[in-house]
Amino acid sequence: MPAGPSGGREREILTAIVETFIASGEPVGSRTLARASREGLSAATIRNVMADLADAGFLEQPHASAGRVPTAEAYRYYVEQLSGEAHLSHENQSIIQDTLTGVTDVQEFMERTSHVLSLISHGVGVTVTTTGPRNALDHVYFSRLSDQKVLAVVVTRSGVVRDRVLRLDIPQSDLDLAARYINENFRGWTMGDMRAELARRLEQERSEYDRLMKSIQQLYQQGALASSDDTQAVYVEGAANLVGSHVTGQEGRQRLQEMLRTLEEKEKVVKLLGAYLDTRQEAVRVVIGLDDALPASNLQNFVLIGAPARVGGEVMGSLAVIGPTRLDYQHTMSAVSYIARLFDQLLNEPE
Repeated sequence: MPAGPSGGREREILTAIVETFIASGEPVGSRTLARASREGLSAATIRNVMADLADAGFLEQPHASAGRVPTAEAYRYYVEQLSGEAHLSHENQSIIQDTLTGVTDVQEFMERTSHVLSLISHGVGVTVTTTGPRNALDHVYFSRLSDQKVLAVVVTRSGVVRDRVLRLDIPQSDLDLAARYINENFRGWTMGDMRAELARRLEQERSEYDRLMKSIQQLYQQGALASSDDTQAVYVEGAANLVGSHVTGQEGRQRLQEMLRTLEEKEKVVKLLGAYLDTRQEAVRVVIGLDDALPASNLQNFVLIGAPARVGGEVMGSLAVIGPTRLDYQHTMSAVSYIARLFDQLLNEPE
């Protein structure tokens, strides 16, 4: 990894090249920079600095072009220099708040977040929910609907409600006993752990509880305690933004196809975010070049900007933008940070 630019002039010119390329998508030449130079630098002076930056690994020259484009190292340097104090425009804050305010369900928040992130960043909005304390059981409720139908309702600590109608014939009094048993014994357990323990108790203690355990076994076998929260929910929005992002050349198109295929496989999306977003991190993280997590996927020309989503200190999932390296970093980092804070504010209600 090259060291940072050695002098103030080099740093200023590198920053100008990165920002100009992000804005235009065209290789940046010395004359363009000279016209915009606040110090009145000549094109010849800028050319010499650009040659030094290229030798240091920060710039490369596309075929048949007089201009230069930033390398991954240039983007990494640029991001390190960005101030964390930037704020979203009032317009974008309004878009986010209009999209998310009033949502009390984690899954719905994540689904809407993926959409609004793609809208604001012009990249791909990605969100992943995770299992954890607030995705654990809060309570269950069983209600007899008719002779052969029972409504089973499962509520998690995050406020997610799952209900399903089962074909069972169990008296309401037995349903109440079963619900009381589960709520008293398993509140705070993850759904997977609860079902594993119930299966063990059904095997070992059936004779002890007899009628109660028989009711629970029937409910269990019919899927009353099944919940999609056992697996991570993945929301991906805005893949079309990648198709419209100035990708040129056969190699660029191949990389784009690889990324689109990756986004279609939820397991790979979970792996990507899991590899690069540490649940302990406080700030937004920017990762340039995503080939470490999925080496065979050829994703070195893509960037991930993301953060964990917390409610009262508990990590509920991750939210991120994935896009080409030519991305508006400051703007996207601000959006991710703003939504992560809003997530905590809107969903962190006293239990």
